[in-house]
Amino acid sequence: MGMRPPSNDTDEPTSVEFGIAAVDARLDEYDISYPVTKPELERRIGHLDVAYDMKGNTMSMRDALDRVDRTEFADEQALLNALHPVFERRREKGTIFDRIRSSLPF
Repeated sequence: MGMRPPSNDTDEPTSVEFGIAAVDARLDEYDISYPVTKPELERRIGHLDVAYDMKGNTMSMRDALDRVDRTEFADEQALLNALHPVFERRREKGTIFDRIRSSLPF
């Protein structure tokens, strides 16, 4: 009986981006001029779904922006700082299925 040699395939990602890291990566795909308003961001990137946890659960940028109190962002860092608590709360809260699963004894 033999063993298959390890795969040297490096196409698989070594880490999963979620939360602010995923937002930051997705923002790089768009040419956003700062300062920018929340309505402009919702129009440009509101359709994006961004993972908020390692399981791949997602939240739309429109939903995330709706949960931010600010209406204008001076630069990308200000936007990321405002979005960070939104994604953290969502990650900690989890989905309804996660809460049900965690409450079951098995």
